[in-house]
Formats: sequence, structure tokens, C-alpha cells
Amino acid sequence: MPLYTADGSIDPHTLKRVPEQFLVFYSSIVDGKLWCPDCVAIEELVKTTFGPDGPSALIVYVGDRSQWKSPSNIYRGEPWKLTSVPTIIKLKDGKEEARLVDDEIAPRLAAFVKE
Repeated sequence: MPLYTADGSIDPHTLKRVPEQFLVFYSSIVDGKLWCPDCVAIEELVKTTFGPDGPSALIVYVGDRSQWKSPSNIYRGEPWKLTSVPTIIKLKDGKEEARLVDDEIAPRLAAFVKE
């Protein structure tokens, strides 16, 4: 399945109803690239894992650095309660089933998508 990108105006609660199996929360793109170095570090892994033969995933950009650092960032609250990016959430029936955060992603992503 392909890797999709969420529209920037999507409501966080609406993400519970997307058809994709996984949500990939990244820093937003600033000056042509992700501003978060941890997001950049896993970008290729995410592209290959959720490529044409992998499960479907939706990329959600959390904002530029100042937007993300704000305690009122919409993804820091319900229903996702993010504390860092990158974060990958597995959905099942519109609910969070599991998540990987930061340095957990690279070593565990292959097994995570197969669970």
C-alpha cells in the first residue's frame, strides 16, 4: 500500500477514522526538509517499510519547531498525546493499538508492522 500525506487542516480526532493502518507523526517541512533530525534519520526507512508492498500509512506533520514546542499543539492533546516526533501509531478499529517513539523506531519498525 502507498504512503499518504494528511492535509494540513485535518482535525486530530478525524485521524481515528482514516483507512490507513498506521499514522506517522513527523515534524513539518521547513525550507524543503523536515526540521527534526530524528525524523530525517528514519525517513527512508519509513518510505521503504510503507512502500508499495507494505501496509498503508498516513504521514501527519505536527508543525514547525515553534508550533510543535507549544504545549497547546493539537497533537499533544487528546486523542494522540504525543510527547515527541517521530512517532508511529498503529490503529485498529479507530483506536490506538500500539506506538513506537523516536529511537525505538529504527530497530523495531519491521516487527511492529507485522504484529
